[in-house]
Amino acid sequence: MAVPTEPVRVLLVDDDPLVRTGLRIMLSGGGGIAVVGEAGDGSEVAAAVAEHRPDVVLMDVRMPGVDGITATEGLRGGVPLRRAGGGPPGGAPDRGGARPQVIVLTTFDADATVVRALRAGAAGYLLKHTEPARIVEAVLRAAAGEPVLSPGVARALMDRVAGDDPVERSEAPTRRERARRRMALLTEREREVAEAVTAGLSNAEIADRLHMSMGTVKAHVSAALTKLDLSGRVQLALLTHDARSED
Repeated sequence: MAVPTEPVRVLLVDDDPLVRTGLRIMLSGGGGIAVVGEAGDGSEVAAAVAEHRPDVVLMDVRMPGVDGITATEGLRGGVPLRRAGGGPPGGAPDRGGARPQVIVLTTFDADATVVRALRAGAAGYLLKHTEPARIVEAVLRAAAGEPVLSPGVARALMDRVAGDDPVERSEAPTRRERARRRMALLTEREREVAEAVTAGLSNAEIADRLHMSMGTVKAHVSAALTKLDLSGRVQLALLTHDARSED
């Protein structure tokens, strides 16, 4: 993972001031991270992102007003990442007008809640009692455009939730048809790469399996994300999973 040459800008979103204070202290001592703003509810996120231009948003899931999942969905077509006069954090790819990466914070390891957050566009999730070093690492990885949660783990979560969560089961037919229509936008080669991403393969493993260069794999992944308006590989894996699901 590339070391940033300028601090990664982080926005904290949690309704508990003590939690925000603890996160601020922890992240400020982690090196390479600057907490640039705070919000106490999901309803404040869009304005806070517009004002502070964070690279990463640490988002609580459960808040009394607008919850973190709804706020994450709201960022899909919202304010871009780039702050005035600045580029991406050093070592991170310049994503142009990319949105900030969202890492959701949860108290309990609830599969259904995590999957809904990932569907909303979150790059990953962390439990609030996660070790400080892992939280710092997750923030740095997200800012660098690296996966916080692997597509393989996301797929495993999907498989568990599909059989246990009544909401997932009831929405599956509609979600499947919608996913298939969207996947039809991709070329055959892009769909093959998307299937490999869903299997949890790295770019190098995809290149070996499909007999193409690493650069070509990256180009196909980038094209698929752009065509489908997705925020990352995890969301691509979820959509591909939905498209091939059966009743």
